[in-house]
Amino acid sequence: MKRGIAVLVSVTALAGVAYFTATKWAIKHVTITFYDASRDNRPVPVDIAVRRDREMQADAGLITLPVAVLNHGNTVKNTEYGFLANVFAMRGYLVVSPQHDLPTDPPMVTKPGELYVGRLPQILRGVANIHLALHDMKAVQPNADYARVTMVGHSMGGDISMYFAKQYPEEVKKVVTLDNLRVPFVTAGKFKILSFRSKDPQFKTDPGVLPTDEECEKAGITVVKTDFQHNDMRDTGPDSAKDSIQGMLDKFLSDTDSEVAPVDTLSSPPKVLEPGPVALMAPAKS
Repeated sequence: MKRGIAVLVSVTALAGVAYFTATKWAIKHVTITFYDASRDNRPVPVDIAVRRDREMQADAGLITLPVAVLNHGNTVKNTEYGFLANVFAMRGYLVVSPQHDLPTDPPMVTKPGELYVGRLPQILRGVANIHLALHDMKAVQPNADYARVTMVGHSMGGDISMYFAKQYPEEVKKVVTLDNLRVPFVTAGKFKILSFRSKDPQFKTDPGVLPTDEECEKAGITVVKTDFQHNDMRDTGPDSAKDSIQGMLDKFLSDTDSEVAPVDTLSSPPKVLEPGPVALMAPAKS
């Protein structure tokens, strides 16, 4: 019995090493800075992650890369979500991660009673950064689908993602958020939504942000209730949190990436995926 356990541990360790090695050598990360002439040449650094073999195929004109836009949380660097970028990149996505706030920007202030507690200016700045990045990326990698992208974001980045999807639904394929707290979910059912929620006494979701059970069923929204802290959902978080999120995200992408038979979110209820180490996935009540 002990030998069996030892073999299992060894296999698990080897699998982890294999994944780490594959991620390190198979995925390329580069940073390019774009400048927005309409905003006094505001610099927008963009971290790009792409699988090397898929990039070569795109460069040769053999494929068109799907695009994921990864949005960071407030005061967090755009490079601090590698565990998410790697999931998308390993599945063949071109991952574009704009840096939304700069050291020269004024600090974000919470204003109770105002729309999105006064954070609309920062959200609009993020939307402008995304549009700039997608436009200028066409010159960097022309063989990618910038017309319809997957929006991904943590915390403030999740609010930016949800707001973008609400304002430009025709430009969005699907949405993944991690503990967005301010902007209500899009419930029109035009694309699938996956959201991970923390269990954190210091970070509370505003009333009306999360959809009801009925809205989730109609709109193709899947909510994952976890025991993780809000700030566990980035590279500095514990491996247990990142591994669980990666596994659930990969399953979600497996179910939604079919180009042959697109999912009709208006008639199909969200699937309840096996949660593994995280809490059971279920629609959340508002």
